[in-house]
Amino acid sequence: MTGIMQMFVGSGPSTIGVNYLVVAGGGFGGLGSQSGGGGGGGGVRYGSLSLSPGLTHTVTVGGANTNSSLAISGGTTYTATKGGSGGARGSGGGSSGGSGGGGGGEGGGSGGGAGNTPSTSPSQGNNGGAGTGDGCGGAGGGGGGGGAVGSPGAGDNRTGGNGGAGYLSSVTGACVYYAGGGGGAGNPGFGNGSGGAGGAGNAGCPGGNGTANTGGGGGGSSGNCGCGGVRGTGGSGVVVLSATKAATATTGSPSVTTSGGRTIYTFTGSGSITF
Repeated sequence: MTGIMQMFVGSGPSTIGVNYLVVAGGGFGGLGSQSGGGGGGGGVRYGSLSLSPGLTHTVTVGGANTNSSLAISGGTTYTATKGGSGGARGSGGGSSGGSGGGGGGEGGGSGGGAGNTPSTSPSQGNNGGAGTGDGCGGAGGGGGGGGAVGSPGAGDNRTGGNGGAGYLSSVTGACVYYAGGGGGAGNPGFGNGSGGAGGAGNAGCPGGNGTANTGGGGGGSSGNCGCGGVRGTGGSGVVVLSATKAATATTGSPSVTTSGGRTIYTFTGSGSITF
């Protein structure tokens, strides 16, 4: 009997599994001598992809109040929308965005901005809390976060609303909050709202800034103490890719770690990746 030997040359995997997280920059806190609304957290896009080898994909990381995106070569671009800005004192409504900004206080109050704008599935964020006001003062609402809505300003005690909690992700191998909503500012002599988990700024004089590369919203201004009404700035965004295979090339100097047999690329600036 004649034996036939076949030799197979192994090739690489036909596709690479990639989990992605795209976080936009957080929104600015609201201006005003007091009662500014909190900035909304940046939009959060996440999911899983099967990518063909040999293609280069583009990563854009937004600064404060700026979109972030992941553009798949020949395919979909996943854009996370910047957080909405908090409303100003005196009926300034929060603006819409990935998560909405909190409404400004006083002057009858104002509505919080709409989150998940434009609409994505899964939702990229949540609504900001309403500002409150009457003839005796008011309080700004907290900015919406990636995981929860912002709290309204407390009209009965003129305390600013807390920002919504951010989105909790384990894409890096550890559980981390991203895109918390900024705290809303209260009336003079009353309390200010705290920023939500996920790098958001507390309200104050000046308003607290969001943490870099978290997408946290900025805190609203309670400038009655002499700082001139300085609002908090939102934190810049971030893009994280967790892959079943190491990349063959990157630009933009992402940090590279490993966890659970996956290689994780964290982009804090714009760049590209090829698998």
